[in-house]
Amino acid sequence: MSLAKLSVSVLAVAAVSATAAVAQSRDNVQVAGSSTVLPYASIVAEAFGENFDFPTPVVESGGSSTGLRRFCEGVGENTIDIANSSRSIRSSEIETCAANGVTDIIEVRFGYDGIVFASDINGPSFEFTQSDWYLALAANLPVDGEMVANPNTTWDQVRADLPAQAIAAYIPGTRHGTREVFDENVILQGCEDSGAMAAMMEMGMDEDAAEEACMEIRADGVSTDIDGDYTETLARITANPEGIGVFGLAFYENNTDRLQVATMAGVEPTVANIASGEYPVSRPLFFYIKAAHIGVIPGLKEYASFFVSDDIAGPFGPLAAYGLVADPELAETQAVIENEVLMGDM
Repeated sequence: MSLAKLSVSVLAVAAVSATAAVAQSRDNVQVAGSSTVLPYASIVAEAFGENFDFPTPVVESGGSSTGLRRFCEGVGENTIDIANSSRSIRSSEIETCAANGVTDIIEVRFGYDGIVFASDINGPSFEFTQSDWYLALAANLPVDGEMVANPNTTWDQVRADLPAQAIAAYIPGTRHGTREVFDENVILQGCEDSGAMAAMMEMGMDEDAAEEACMEIRADGVSTDIDGDYTETLARITANPEGIGVFGLAFYENNTDRLQVATMAGVEPTVANIASGEYPVSRPLFFYIKAAHIGVIPGLKEYASFFVSDDIAGPFGPLAAYGLVADPELAETQAVIENEVLMGDM
């Protein structure tokens, strides 16, 4: 959907926006965080700047953890107003925020995204399970009562009916919210499904130690952490057509001329399958608002409300056209922003 062709109802929303603001030295909303959320937030920021009497918000990337770290640095015009995140805020981050005076936080879940596994469009196709990825990327595997270094170097060594192609995985770095979902919903789940976790516990490990061993990723060059955004992952696959990258659904859908997507556990990562929960590797997307900045930084609440409006984040809005899976409880999210409901008060 072209931003120049936003629906009449969107423009109507803009027409009634508030324009009064208290005096301050910063007049634009500042946002940072998840590279997954970045394209959605950028679409909204551009439309907001074009249709409201406020400056276009400044949206930066850096990863979920980086965005939340900056968000929790304190209150004031020299700190960001919103943190984008592809995971929920951690209790340790809430504690850091509180220690720095950021005590009033509004959590906004605006939709869902799927994590997909994509490779060069001209290469072989893949049908993965979580066990495949665990057996491909785990640093050590339980074999005959002992932990041994992962010997698998090709996908057909992982499972005989996978292509005989070298394992070259490009996965999100640890600062990205996508990595947490990948570790838990793919690697840990694969460890459990394959029977490896049970084998570790039979060897004498407790559950915490077994989980830690499950999620330790090999560091022998087979798996590469990508600390940049998905464009870097795509560049790695372009340079190495045997590589397989982990992407957000929206990024893949905008690069189908270069990438093909794998199924996971027999399910294709479509919007319908993610919305229904059938696709096993999906996650909610969030942004967090610093409530103390509402009424101080002009346009902050208006931007947040615009972001989650039916015309923007609904099933027929521009975010859905880009790949967002609309939240069926969007009306509740709209009420959270309208009423400035803080975390802990819901």
